[in-house]
Amino acid sequence: MTTSTEVSQEAIAAARVLLSQMGLSPADLVGSAAPAPTFAEIVPLVAATLSPGTLRTYNTHFTRLLNLWSDRRLDEVSKTDLEEQSRAVQAGARRDRRSGTGSSAAEHFVTATRCVYRYAEDKGWIRPADNPARQVAVPLRRTSNRYAIPSHRLAEINRAVVDTSDDPELDCLLIRLHTETACRVGGVLALRPIDLDPDQCLLYLREKGCSDRWQPVSPTMMRHLLQHAHDRHAPAHGQLLRYSSGRPITRRRYDTLWARVGVELPWVAVQGITTHWLRHTTLTWVERTYSYAIAHAFAGHRDGKGGSVTATYVKASLLEIATAVAVLTGEPHPLVSAHTDQR
Repeated sequence: MTTSTEVSQEAIAAARVLLSQMGLSPADLVGSAAPAPTFAEIVPLVAATLSPGTLRTYNTHFTRLLNLWSDRRLDEVSKTDLEEQSRAVQAGARRDRRSGTGSSAAEHFVTATRCVYRYAEDKGWIRPADNPARQVAVPLRRTSNRYAIPSHRLAEINRAVVDTSDDPELDCLLIRLHTETACRVGGVLALRPIDLDPDQCLLYLREKGCSDRWQPVSPTMMRHLLQHAHDRHAPAHGQLLRYSSGRPITRRRYDTLWARVGVELPWVAVQGITTHWLRHTTLTWVERTYSYAIAHAFAGHRDGKGGSVTATYVKASLLEIATAVAVLTGEPHPLVSAHTDQR
């Protein structure tokens, strides 16, 4: 026969299972929970935890949340409210022809909102069951319309960069650096003189997603980077790429560069070509000429959880990347020469 104590323990265990399925804890049932914070209270806290790149992506949407619901608590906004704003963001983005369907803007709005609510969850200010952002679907990312720029078009771009620039040395160096390394804008802006290894013609790229890596470059590129750092008085631990005045460049330099080229070459403006197209161009050449594994490493991509297991065993080496750079630039690379001498 079951005792009252045994029945009590069974009931408690059943109650814990039920609470867990409801997303609650026993503490949620004790006393009155503290009110959820307002958007005005939490958004600055979230923004302070983000990397500069992520904040740059989310900041427009943080501003939108503050303009809409600055004084509202997080638990006062519904799934419907967030979905309506996601649609409004997408509709507004369509006004820019290059934004296509606007799905990218809507995606960033949803992920920025989820970031705010996830922070509140981690702090215990809101329960998962009360989190409306969890229930809002992230819009599907559309297929990129970027493609590898044909060689004759790339030559036109290089000529236009020289003809329209007020600092040809800087702009030619930028275009050559992106074409040769397929690096992202953030990687170039983060580059410092101490990140250069002249003996092995390597530079240390620090890009998004913790994709830090040594990237081979041609001797000519290394020579120009060192000369640029010397002539423009870049401190060893400071930003390498600078204006003639010595002031570090920003992303605005890229904006003005492509705006000038777009005036000179209307097809550049029509297609919305940017620096990222150079990355597509170089990586396409590497993949076609060598292999997917080498292009994967050249790009600084990291294998995700859903990646192929085979990729673990066929990773490209630094030597293979250096070989691709040597063929791409038509210059011998120290790493390749040293390996050949040892054979």
